[in-house]
Amino acid sequence: MTPRKPRPTNSAKPARAPEETLERIARETLNIETLKTRSSDSLDLHDVAVWRLKGALEAAYQAGLSAATSASSK
Repeated sequence: MTPRKPRPTNSAKPARAPEETLERIARETLNIETLKTRSSDSLDLHDVAVWRLKGALEAAYQAGLSAATSASSK
């Protein structure tokens, strides 16, 4: 069996998702006021229905897809 050639690595680190987008998704989809740690269980821990979590994940996926599409079209 022939050894595989190493894949070229991208020296640029992947961009972090903008905090504003994540905060908006948390507010609108999960009814979570902020994603900042407030060192209080009653403020930092949330019960979330699976359909709301699914909606938040779908919104985050769409935001990433939109960002990737707009970056590739530049």
